[in-house]
Parts: sequence; C-alpha cells; structure tokens
Amino acid sequence: MTPAYTKDLVEFLAALDVPPEVFNKARYFLLDYLGVAIRGSLAESSAPIYKMIERIGAGGSSTIIGSGVRTSAGYAALANGAAAHAIELDDTHNAGSIHLGVVMFSTALALAETIADVAPEQFFLAVIAGYEAAARIAMAVQPKEHYLLGFHPTATCGVFGAAVTASKLLDLSAEQMLSAVGIAGSMAAGSLEFLREGAWTKRLHPGLAAQNGIQAAMLAAEGFRGPSTILEGRDGFLAGYSRKPIPERITDGLGESFEIMRTSVKPHACCRYMQGPIDAILSLVNEHDIKPEQVVNLEVGVLEAGWTLVAEPRAQKYKPQSVVDAQFSMPFGAAIALLHRHAGLEEFTAENAQSNEVRRMMGRVTLLKDIRLDRNFPKEWNARVTILLNDGRQLEKFIQHPKGDPENPLSWEELVAKFKSLTSAVIPLDRCDQIVDHVSQGNPALLPAMCSR
Repeated sequence: MTPAYTKDLVEFLAALDVPPEVFNKARYFLLDYLGVAIRGSLAESSAPIYKMIERIGAGGSSTIIGSGVRTSAGYAALANGAAAHAIELDDTHNAGSIHLGVVMFSTALALAETIADVAPEQFFLAVIAGYEAAARIAMAVQPKEHYLLGFHPTATCGVFGAAVTASKLLDLSAEQMLSAVGIAGSMAAGSLEFLREGAWTKRLHPGLAAQNGIQAAMLAAEGFRGPSTILEGRDGFLAGYSRKPIPERITDGLGESFEIMRTSVKPHACCRYMQGPIDAILSLVNEHDIKPEQVVNLEVGVLEAGWTLVAEPRAQKYKPQSVVDAQFSMPFGAAIALLHRHAGLEEFTAENAQSNEVRRMMGRVTLLKDIRLDRNFPKEWNARVTILLNDGRQLEKFIQHPKGDPENPLSWEELVAKFKSLTSAVIPLDRCDQIVDHVSQGNPALLPAMCSR
C-alpha cells in the first residue's frame, strides 16, 4: 500500500509549530523578498502585467508593490511574484533548486491585506509552512530529473506551497488544506522553453504559482474537493513530473528541522548555478589583482544539474542577445566578473550582452562538467575555477559554499545593504529604514503600501 504522503504532509503543516530561530529566518527572507520585489517593479517585463491588470479593472485591497495600485489578492500576487523574480536575486532552496520566497511572500502579503487582523505569528507560520511544502516536493521530484523534462520547480512545486500558505492564512482545516493542495496539482505548470530565446515567461512562474495557490485555497474554503493523493497517486504529480521521484523526501524527518533554514540568498543577479563560479572568479581576481589582459583562459566547472540552464546550447550561451540570456549564460557571468569585479544588476544588461569587450572575454571562457563538484550536490553547490595567465601562472579556486548559502550567509547588515542598494532607486532612503525596522520587529502589516512609490 502506498504511503499517504500528501495527507501526512498536510496534517503536519496544518498543526505546524516552530522554534523562534525559524521565525527569525522568515523575517530575514521577508526583507530579501521586499528588496527584489521593489526593484523588480522597474523591470521591463513588469510593465505589461501592470497594464493588463489596469485594463481588466480588477479592484481590491491588495497592493502591487512598487506601484501602489490596489487590486485583487490573486492579481497582486501575480504581479508581485513576477516582479520579484525578474532580476534573478531572489532566494533559493539548494536541495530543491527552487525559489521559495518569491512564491510564498507574494501569496501571503497579497492575501493578508484582504483579511482583518492577521497576527504576525500566523503570517510567518503560513510562509514557513509554504516553504516546507514546496521544498520537500521539489526534493522528491528531484530537480535534475524535473529539468530534464522541461519543468521549472518554482512554478510546478511552488503552487503547492502557495496553496498551503493561503490555506493557513484563511484558517482552513486540515481536510480543506488537503483539498487545496489537491486542486493545486491541476495548476502545476512552468516550462523552461523561455531559455531558447530569452523570453520573459520564467518571470511569470512564481506569480502564477502564488495566484493559483490563492485560488486553490479559496475554492477549498467553499467546499470544492481536490484529490487527496495528488503527490503520490498513480497519475499524481511525482509520477507525471519526474522519471525518478523519491517520494519519501516529502515526509522524511518532518519537524526535525525546517527547509527555510536550508535556503540561500543570492548576491549576484543571475541563475543560482552561476553564483559559486562567480564567487570563485571574484576571489581570484581580487586576491591576485588580475587584469583582463592577463587572462589567457578561464576554465569554469559547472554542476551537471545546471548544465542545460547555463552552458547549453553553446552558441546561445556564448552570444547572449538579451538580459534573460545573460542571466543564464555562465560564459557571460564569468566574463563580467573578470572585467567588472562585480556581477550585479549594473552588469547584467542588454548593453553588456552586446559588448565586444565582454564577448572577447567570453571567448576565453571554457566550460566543463567536473564530476568532483557533483559528489555532494545538492547538499553542497561546489564550484571550481582555474585561470591561466599570460605569465604562465595557473590559479585555481574551489568554493564549497557560495556566499549566501546557509553555511556562508549574508549577515543581517549585509542583507540590509543589499535591500537598500536595490530599493533606493524606487523609494526614499528614510522609508527604506522604516521598512527594515518593521521587518526586524516581525511586523508585516502595512509593508506592501510602504513598498510603493
């Protein structure tokens, strides 16, 4: 008899209780989310979403962050999730290779504005539960296998987490939450085809997951029934979305630790699989004061799970045509790290993607699959870089835990600095300080309105 993985997970999350350090970590990720959502509101891909919502005329009490426009919870979640994912600086759960905060906070903030007197504890418990559900489902489906079938875990697994977050904010029973999760299974979609031509659809994925999770929970609240075996069933999510699922990961060690504690923050504005190699390049460049003209060859080891995301097809990765292409090009990330000694939003631009200087440096970048890097993946996202200089020196750097990993985290002060660097282009500095104070005190009330121009 197949274990009732879906039911067991939902029953645990419905009665969830967590220690103080887990609440503290949720506040940490809330600040990171707000920073990327505010700055992402300026992204070129955000404007059409705002215009669509304006054209529809969907009124409501939920805020579109960065604009101040009010709309329904679902549309606000869609807009905020898409904006927050646009700049590729949102958090990542390592073992699930999934962006959690951009889904769960988009869900929680939009929905909480429609509910009177949501206590901070309820808000953060709902988010933590969503992180737990989506991360465990992503681990069970196995990211590498999921990618091979063309799926993006943030969208497909994220919708389950969003349904859990919304269910807890709506005070649904365990039985109702089980239906919400079952309904969400029919909303699990998110294609990687955007990689072929630098399209914007990946940016929609967390917003769609958040919007659909809210809808699934609201349907369940009204008595709509979903399948209780949506994860483990014969025609369920694991069977349909992975060739080699490991269903035990859904429930193994429930309550012993929490997946939000295993989630990373990004310092560089690009795909998670490029973060470690960029760390290694920056370390060597700064330690040895390497000038671009000294570099003969730069060899970058790429994790196998990320190979099809950042290394193939070769012609596209070595000649990115757009910002999206650049965000998923390891040769581009390596080149700008060497040339600019930084890999932020100012470097991941369309102008740099077309730059002859950057393309010449990309021509000196060699990518390879290094089996040594995969031995501890996904527990560790190792990176190894070797730079050959024109004086014959060969310099190598190994990174065990990229900056931002739980084992090598950004301090609160570093996270605040990241937040302010992102938001100062959108809102006044004194309001940035107010937002930091609200988050540090664990009070999510009024935050969406404060985060608007």
